[in-house]
Amino acid sequence: MDNCIEIRNIDKFYGRKQALKNVSLTIHQGMFGLLGRNGAGKTTLMKTLATLHCKKGGSITVCGTPIEHVKEIRSMTGYLPQDFSMYPSMTVQESLDYLGVLSGMDRQLREERIKLLLGRVNLTEHKHKKVRALSGGMKRRLGIAQALLHDPKVLIVDEPTAGLDPEERIRFRNLLCEVAEERIVILSTHIVGDIEATCEDIAIMNSGEILWQGTVPELLQGAEGKVFTFNAPKKYLPQIKKQYLVTGMLVQSEYTTVRIISDHTPDLQGIVLAEPNVEDAYMYCLYSHGCDVSGGDA
Repeated sequence: MDNCIEIRNIDKFYGRKQALKNVSLTIHQGMFGLLGRNGAGKTTLMKTLATLHCKKGGSITVCGTPIEHVKEIRSMTGYLPQDFSMYPSMTVQESLDYLGVLSGMDRQLREERIKLLLGRVNLTEHKHKKVRALSGGMKRRLGIAQALLHDPKVLIVDEPTAGLDPEERIRFRNLLCEVAEERIVILSTHIVGDIEATCEDIAIMNSGEILWQGTVPELLQGAEGKVFTFNAPKKYLPQIKKQYLVTGMLVQSEYTTVRIISDHTPDLQGIVLAEPNVEDAYMYCLYSHGCDVSGGDA
Protein backbone atom coordinates (compact mmCIF):
# COMPACT_ATOMS: atom_id res chain seq x y z
CA MET A 1 0.00 0.00 0.00
CA ASP A 2 1.23 3.50 -0.84
CA ASN A 3 0.02 5.24 2.31
CA CYS A 4 1.22 2.93 5.06
CA ILE A 5 4.26 1.28 6.61
CA GLU A 6 4.36 -2.51 6.76
CA ILE A 7 6.78 -4.12 9.23
CA ARG A 8 6.96 -7.90 9.22
CA ASN A 9 8.96 -10.15 11.56
CA ILE A 10 12.07 -8.02 11.98
CA ASP A 11 14.86 -8.62 14.48
CA LYS A 12 17.79 -6.48 15.56
CA PHE A 13 20.88 -7.47 17.54
CA TYR A 14 23.61 -5.50 19.29
CA GLY A 15 26.22 -8.21 19.55
CA ARG A 16 24.49 -11.00 21.43
CA LYS A 17 21.77 -8.76 22.84
CA GLN A 18 18.51 -8.87 20.89
CA ALA A 19 16.98 -5.39 20.81
CA LEU A 20 14.03 -6.19 18.50
CA LYS A 21 12.24 -9.55 18.57
CA ASN A 22 10.02 -10.56 15.67
CA VAL A 23 8.41 -7.11 15.42
CA SER A 24 5.39 -6.76 13.12
CA LEU A 25 3.30 -3.58 12.73
CA THR A 26 1.05 -1.88 10.21
CA ILE A 27 1.05 1.93 10.42
CA HIS A 28 -1.43 4.04 8.43
CA GLN A 29 -1.65 7.76 7.69
CA GLY A 30 -2.22 9.98 10.72
CA MET A 31 -0.77 9.88 14.22
CA PHE A 32 0.56 6.52 15.38
CA GLY A 33 1.81 6.16 18.95
CA LEU A 34 4.52 3.73 20.00
CA LEU A 35 4.33 3.51 23.78
CA GLY A 36 6.82 1.78 26.04
CA ARG A 37 9.16 2.15 28.95
CA ASN A 38 12.71 3.44 28.57
CA GLY A 39 14.78 0.60 27.12
CA ALA A 40 11.77 -1.08 25.48
CA GLY A 41 13.35 -0.90 22.01
CA LYS A 42 11.41 2.09 20.67
CA THR A 43 14.46 4.11 19.58
CA THR A 44 16.00 1.06 17.89
CA LEU A 45 12.81 0.57 15.88
CA MET A 46 12.62 4.28 15.00
CA LYS A 47 16.24 4.30 13.80
CA THR A 48 15.60 1.17 11.76
CA LEU A 49 12.65 2.85 10.03
CA ALA A 50 14.84 5.91 9.39
CA THR A 51 17.50 3.61 7.80
CA LEU A 52 20.05 4.48 10.50
CA HIS A 53 20.08 0.85 11.68
CA CYS A 54 19.93 -2.33 9.62
CA LYS A 55 17.34 -4.97 10.46
CA LYS A 56 17.97 -8.70 10.59
CA GLY A 57 15.42 -10.81 8.76
CA GLY A 58 11.84 -9.93 7.94
CA SER A 59 10.73 -7.04 5.75
CA ILE A 60 9.82 -3.36 5.94
CA THR A 61 8.10 -1.32 3.24
CA VAL A 62 7.52 2.43 3.56
CA CYS A 63 4.76 3.69 1.29
CA GLY A 64 5.38 0.73 -0.98
CA THR A 65 9.20 1.08 -1.05
CA PRO A 66 11.41 -1.64 0.53
CA ILE A 67 13.59 -0.34 3.37
CA GLU A 68 16.70 -1.55 1.51
CA HIS A 69 16.25 1.33 -0.97
CA VAL A 70 17.93 3.72 1.45
CA LYS A 71 18.09 6.80 -0.77
CA GLU A 72 14.39 6.60 -1.64
CA ILE A 73 13.38 5.96 1.97
CA ARG A 74 15.36 8.95 3.22
CA SER A 75 13.83 11.18 0.57
CA MET A 76 10.34 10.40 1.89
CA THR A 77 11.17 10.30 5.62
CA GLY A 78 11.75 13.05 8.18
CA TYR A 79 13.35 12.10 11.50
CA LEU A 80 13.53 13.97 14.80
CA PRO A 81 15.75 12.00 17.20
CA GLN A 82 15.51 12.12 20.96
CA ASP A 83 18.95 13.74 21.23
CA PHE A 84 18.31 16.30 18.48
CA SER A 85 20.88 19.10 18.13
CA MET A 86 21.59 21.81 15.55
CA TYR A 87 24.49 24.13 14.76
CA PRO A 88 24.52 26.35 17.90
CA SER A 89 26.34 29.33 16.36
CA MET A 90 23.95 29.59 13.40
CA THR A 91 20.65 31.40 13.45
CA VAL A 92 17.41 29.49 13.07
CA GLN A 93 17.07 30.55 9.44
CA GLU A 94 20.73 29.87 8.63
CA SER A 95 20.60 26.37 10.06
CA LEU A 96 17.54 25.43 8.01
CA ASP A 97 19.05 26.97 4.88
CA TYR A 98 22.27 25.01 5.40
CA LEU A 99 20.36 21.75 5.79
CA GLY A 100 18.44 22.58 2.63
CA VAL A 101 21.73 23.04 0.74
CA LEU A 102 22.96 19.68 2.03
CA SER A 103 19.71 18.11 0.81
CA GLY A 104 20.27 19.50 -2.69
CA MET A 105 17.33 21.91 -2.65
CA ASP A 106 17.59 24.92 -4.94
CA ARG A 107 17.54 28.43 -3.48
CA GLN A 108 13.97 29.34 -4.40
CA LEU A 109 12.56 26.11 -2.98
CA ARG A 110 14.61 26.53 0.21
CA GLU A 111 13.31 30.05 0.75
CA GLU A 112 9.71 28.98 0.16
CA ARG A 113 9.89 25.95 2.45
CA ILE A 114 11.76 27.75 5.24
CA LYS A 115 9.30 30.64 5.28
CA LEU A 116 6.35 28.23 5.32
CA LEU A 117 7.79 26.00 8.06
CA LEU A 118 8.94 28.81 10.35
CA GLY A 119 5.38 30.08 10.31
CA ARG A 120 4.00 26.63 10.93
CA VAL A 121 6.21 25.96 13.97
CA ASN A 122 5.74 29.53 15.27
CA LEU A 123 9.41 30.54 14.96
CA THR A 124 9.16 33.34 12.39
CA GLU A 125 9.84 36.00 15.03
CA HIS A 126 12.90 34.05 16.19
CA LYS A 127 14.45 33.31 12.78
CA HIS A 128 17.46 35.56 13.45
CA LYS A 129 18.07 34.13 16.92
CA LYS A 130 21.07 31.84 17.48
CA VAL A 131 20.15 28.20 17.97
CA ARG A 132 22.03 28.16 21.27
CA ALA A 133 19.68 30.85 22.62
CA LEU A 134 16.48 28.88 21.98
CA SER A 135 14.47 27.30 24.76
CA GLY A 136 14.03 23.53 24.84
CA GLY A 137 10.59 23.77 23.30
CA MET A 138 11.77 26.09 20.53
CA LYS A 139 14.58 23.66 19.68
CA ARG A 140 12.09 20.80 19.39
CA ARG A 141 9.92 22.92 17.09
CA LEU A 142 13.01 23.75 15.04
CA GLY A 143 13.65 20.02 14.92
CA ILE A 144 10.22 19.47 13.39
CA ALA A 145 10.93 22.19 10.83
CA GLN A 146 14.18 20.52 9.75
CA ALA A 147 12.48 17.12 9.57
CA LEU A 148 9.75 18.56 7.32
CA LEU A 149 12.08 20.63 5.14
CA HIS A 150 11.93 18.23 2.19
CA ASP A 151 8.16 17.65 2.64
CA PRO A 152 8.37 13.95 3.58
CA LYS A 153 5.51 11.45 3.48
CA VAL A 154 6.59 10.03 6.85
CA LEU A 155 7.65 11.84 10.02
CA ILE A 156 9.34 9.86 12.81
CA VAL A 157 9.53 11.61 16.18
CA ASP A 158 11.37 9.96 19.09
CA GLU A 159 10.55 11.06 22.68
CA PRO A 160 9.88 14.67 21.61
CA THR A 161 8.31 16.07 24.78
CA ALA A 162 10.69 14.70 27.42
CA GLY A 163 11.86 17.60 29.56
CA LEU A 164 9.39 20.15 28.17
CA ASP A 165 7.18 22.20 30.45
CA PRO A 166 3.39 21.57 30.23
CA GLU A 167 2.71 24.56 27.95
CA GLU A 168 5.40 23.58 25.44
CA ARG A 169 4.32 19.95 25.58
CA ILE A 170 0.75 20.90 24.62
CA ARG A 171 1.97 23.23 21.85
CA PHE A 172 4.24 20.52 20.45
CA ARG A 173 1.52 17.87 20.53
CA ASN A 174 -0.88 20.19 18.71
CA LEU A 175 1.77 20.82 16.05
CA LEU A 176 2.23 17.08 15.50
CA CYS A 177 -1.52 16.59 15.09
CA GLU A 178 -1.62 19.33 12.44
CA VAL A 179 1.29 17.76 10.57
CA ALA A 180 -0.36 14.31 10.72
CA GLU A 181 -3.35 15.48 8.68
CA GLU A 182 -1.34 14.96 5.49
CA ARG A 183 1.26 12.29 6.28
CA ILE A 184 2.21 9.36 8.51
CA VAL A 185 3.52 10.55 11.88
CA ILE A 186 5.06 8.04 14.29
CA LEU A 187 5.35 9.29 17.87
CA SER A 188 7.58 7.21 20.13
CA THR A 189 7.25 7.99 23.83
CA HIS A 190 7.09 6.65 27.38
CA ILE A 191 4.70 9.44 28.38
CA VAL A 192 1.15 8.09 28.37
CA GLY A 193 -0.37 11.59 28.27
CA ASP A 194 1.26 12.29 24.89
CA ILE A 195 -0.38 9.20 23.40
CA GLU A 196 -3.76 9.89 25.02
CA ALA A 197 -3.83 13.47 23.69
CA THR A 198 -2.77 12.79 20.11
CA CYS A 199 -3.06 9.18 18.90
CA GLU A 200 -5.94 6.97 17.90
CA ASP A 201 -3.82 4.00 16.78
CA ILE A 202 -1.11 2.77 19.13
CA ALA A 203 1.24 -0.10 19.85
CA ILE A 204 2.77 -1.05 23.19
CA MET A 205 6.35 -2.26 23.23
CA ASN A 206 8.39 -3.96 25.95
CA SER A 207 11.79 -5.68 25.89
CA GLY A 208 12.00 -5.44 22.10
CA GLU A 209 8.58 -7.00 21.47
CA ILE A 210 5.22 -5.61 20.41
CA LEU A 211 2.82 -6.64 23.18
CA TRP A 212 -0.30 -5.08 21.72
CA GLN A 213 -1.57 -3.00 18.77
CA GLY A 214 -4.95 -1.37 18.32
CA THR A 215 -6.89 1.79 19.08
CA VAL A 216 -7.07 3.75 22.32
CA PRO A 217 -10.75 2.75 22.88
CA GLU A 218 -9.77 -0.91 22.42
CA LEU A 219 -6.96 -0.53 24.95
CA LEU A 220 -9.40 1.02 27.45
CA GLN A 221 -11.90 -1.76 26.79
CA GLY A 222 -9.27 -4.35 27.70
CA ALA A 223 -8.96 -2.86 31.18
CA GLU A 224 -12.71 -2.71 31.88
CA GLY A 225 -13.51 -4.38 35.20
CA LYS A 226 -9.85 -4.41 36.24
CA VAL A 227 -9.52 -1.01 37.95
CA PHE A 228 -10.69 -0.28 41.49
CA THR A 229 -10.49 2.54 44.01
CA PHE A 230 -10.92 2.72 47.76
CA ASN A 231 -10.00 4.90 50.71
CA ALA A 232 -7.15 3.31 52.65
CA PRO A 233 -5.90 4.23 56.12
CA LYS A 234 -2.32 5.40 55.70
CA LYS A 235 -0.88 2.68 57.96
CA TYR A 236 -2.03 0.01 55.47
CA LEU A 237 -0.43 1.59 52.38
CA PRO A 238 2.89 -0.36 52.47
CA GLN A 239 1.01 -3.68 52.62
CA ILE A 240 -1.40 -2.65 49.83
CA LYS A 241 1.49 -1.65 47.55
CA LYS A 242 3.11 -5.02 48.18
CA GLN A 243 -0.04 -6.96 47.45
CA TYR A 244 -1.54 -5.02 44.52
CA LEU A 245 -0.53 -3.01 41.43
CA VAL A 246 -1.19 0.58 42.49
CA THR A 247 -1.48 3.16 39.69
CA GLY A 248 -2.46 6.20 41.72
CA MET A 249 -2.66 7.58 45.24
CA LEU A 250 -4.39 10.78 46.32
CA VAL A 251 -3.40 11.71 49.88
CA GLN A 252 -6.19 13.13 52.02
CA SER A 253 -5.99 14.36 55.63
CA GLU A 254 -7.18 11.11 57.22
CA TYR A 255 -6.80 8.53 54.45
CA THR A 256 -5.39 7.96 50.95
CA THR A 257 -7.54 7.24 47.90
CA VAL A 258 -5.78 4.35 46.17
CA ARG A 259 -6.23 3.20 42.56
CA ILE A 260 -5.61 -0.53 42.04
CA ILE A 261 -5.36 -2.86 39.04
CA SER A 262 -6.43 -6.45 39.63
CA ASP A 263 -7.93 -9.31 37.62
CA HIS A 264 -10.28 -10.00 40.53
CA THR A 265 -12.13 -7.72 42.94
CA PRO A 266 -9.73 -7.09 45.83
CA ASP A 267 -10.89 -8.24 49.28
CA LEU A 268 -10.82 -4.76 50.74
CA GLN A 269 -13.56 -2.94 52.61
CA GLY A 270 -15.16 -0.15 50.60
CA ILE A 271 -13.63 -1.18 47.25
CA VAL A 272 -15.33 0.43 44.22
CA LEU A 273 -15.03 -0.49 40.52
CA ALA A 274 -13.60 2.46 38.53
CA GLU A 275 -13.55 3.51 34.88
CA PRO A 276 -10.05 2.89 33.48
CA ASN A 277 -8.00 5.73 32.03
CA VAL A 278 -5.28 5.25 29.40
CA GLU A 279 -2.53 4.99 32.01
CA ASP A 280 -4.47 2.27 33.84
CA ALA A 281 -5.03 0.42 30.56
CA TYR A 282 -1.36 0.67 29.63
CA MET A 283 -0.27 -0.68 33.01
CA TYR A 284 -2.84 -3.47 32.80
CA CYS A 285 -1.49 -4.42 29.37
CA LEU A 286 2.02 -4.75 30.81
CA TYR A 287 0.71 -6.59 33.87
CA SER A 288 -1.40 -9.03 31.82
CA HIS A 289 1.61 -9.87 29.64
CA GLY A 290 3.71 -10.80 32.65
CA CYS A 291 5.94 -7.71 32.63
CA ASP A 292 7.57 -6.56 35.85
CA VAL A 293 5.47 -3.58 36.95
CA SER A 294 6.45 -3.64 40.60
CA GLY A 295 8.51 -0.44 40.32
CA GLY A 296 12.16 0.46 39.98
CA ASP A 297 13.88 1.77 36.88
CA ALA A 298 11.44 2.12 34.00
